[in-house]
Amino acid sequence: MSMGESTSAPFHTTSDTSRVISSFSVVDYVVFGLLLLLSLIIGLYHACRGWGRHTVGELLLADRKMGCLPVALSLLATFQSAVAILGAPAEIYRFGTQYWFLGCSYFLGLLIPAHIFIPVFYRLHLTSAYEYLELRFNKVVRILGTVTFIFQMVIYMGVALYAPSLALNAVTGFDLWLSVLALGIVCNIYTALGGLKAVIWTDVFQTLVMFLGQLVVIIVGSARVGGLGHVWNVSSQYGRISGIELDPDPFVRHTFWTLAFGGVFMMLSLYGVNQAQVQRYLSSRSEKAAILSCYAVFPCQQVSLCMSSLIGLVMFAYYKKYTMSPQQEQAAPDQLVLYFVMDLLKDMPGLPGLFVACLFSGSLSTISSAFNSLATVTMEDLIQPWFPEMTETRAILLSRSLAFAYGLICLGMAYISSHLGSVLQAALSIFGMVGGPLLGLFCLGMFFPCANPLGAIVGLLTGLTMAFWIGIGSIVSRMSSSVASPPVNGSSSFLPSNLTITTMTTLMPSTTLSKPTGLQRFYSLSYLWYSAHNSTTVIVVGLIVSLLTGEGVELPHSLGKGECGAGP
Repeated sequence: MSMGESTSAPFHTTSDTSRVISSFSVVDYVVFGLLLLLSLIIGLYHACRGWGRHTVGELLLADRKMGCLPVALSLLATFQSAVAILGAPAEIYRFGTQYWFLGCSYFLGLLIPAHIFIPVFYRLHLTSAYEYLELRFNKVVRILGTVTFIFQMVIYMGVALYAPSLALNAVTGFDLWLSVLALGIVCNIYTALGGLKAVIWTDVFQTLVMFLGQLVVIIVGSARVGGLGHVWNVSSQYGRISGIELDPDPFVRHTFWTLAFGGVFMMLSLYGVNQAQVQRYLSSRSEKAAILSCYAVFPCQQVSLCMSSLIGLVMFAYYKKYTMSPQQEQAAPDQLVLYFVMDLLKDMPGLPGLFVACLFSGSLSTISSAFNSLATVTMEDLIQPWFPEMTETRAILLSRSLAFAYGLICLGMAYISSHLGSVLQAALSIFGMVGGPLLGLFCLGMFFPCANPLGAIVGLLTGLTMAFWIGIGSIVSRMSSSVASPPVNGSSSFLPSNLTITTMTTLMPSTTLSKPTGLQRFYSLSYLWYSAHNSTTVIVVGLIVSLLTGEGVELPHSLGKGECGAGP
């Protein structure tokens, strides 16, 4: 990919050194407060509606009566985190539009879940995705899968709450712990009391706020620099409009193959087997509605990616016309968009608050999904099997208590994150490291009937070991290397547009001064191939162990039966 120039801050043609970044106004605080208030009202409405007549099924699966449109918007919002809103435009601004080709992976990444994973989960009438693992293998595999998921989400959710709050505080002066506590408490209340239905409908509202906030930035920014046509011309002139890079090297961070095909495995780990998404599919009123909701995510994802990319290009054209402030020139990548928005909208009271509302809508939707899915798997996989005679009233109380408890844990993890320093990157990366092995475990069960429980256990543990080896090794390798200007399309990366992508990359890009060799070369594998590598490891190791230790278990027809390699 030829970018035309260095990816450092672009040269500016207009001298305007008197410009400073403004702070939040009273109107901005009011707009931000309205987001929290309306989210709380929507959640409490669904919590109070039918109070006393709620069932566990209604709390955990919205009574399986949701339509495809709200489910689709909730599916989108769940992994459209605040980090995504900050990261994707900064990626485009610094490296060009090659990242835009990630949209090619959305087709297979959503088509496969719609026609393979959803029918299996829905027809088995599951509540937790990990119930499948007990039906297919045994209880030990189910518990291992559940514990792995809980570890993944508990580590991540506090960081997901703290990281955008920290960036916002650094740029705008917005009180750090006020934003953390406000978001955590509001989210905790409506998730614990209202259950999945409250989470889905607040996700719908928050998705609309996210789209509105980004649209305002695109409209105002493009108008300020002369229109979208001028934005495109300037970006093309300076090499930010990328062609198709067909380099097959898996160690190049972004190529067409890496984005279009490596991205498929990333999408499968999110939209195929992640409990937060599976739970939404299972809340649909029918299997057809669940499949349609998966289809509906495709155009929504494309619009979201398009808007993020346009913000990056508008930001590039804007800073070709206007001079950056000293703070912006020294800003970390995850602060670039916030500085740009505060600069662009400083004379329009309320609009910076709208963008911050957009930003924290991403946080609310991600964190509420984490609370709800964690409460569900804890209840269904770790408690209910041991207390099958539990009454409905006690089960409802326990489900709400679990959601509330995970909310408190999230606030605690946010506090811990504030003291992690450079270890914060490792905490973020843990989320992405786990997605691939869990995908491999489910694929092993669905596509290879000869796989047995021992093979599944050994495969999962091997996949996790490989994932942590590569993931932690790449972090340590980059942290120990000399910091230099970011490469045009090297292996360093930061805060891109998706929760999993985010957690597989560094918060601050760094690279070595010389070409990596040996293990360093291995650690520079593009993060988009991580899910593919780790899921394949689970499948291969699981099959080898299964073949060496005996035949697979006898399976019901719905779970897959036949010779090794046969489909479900």
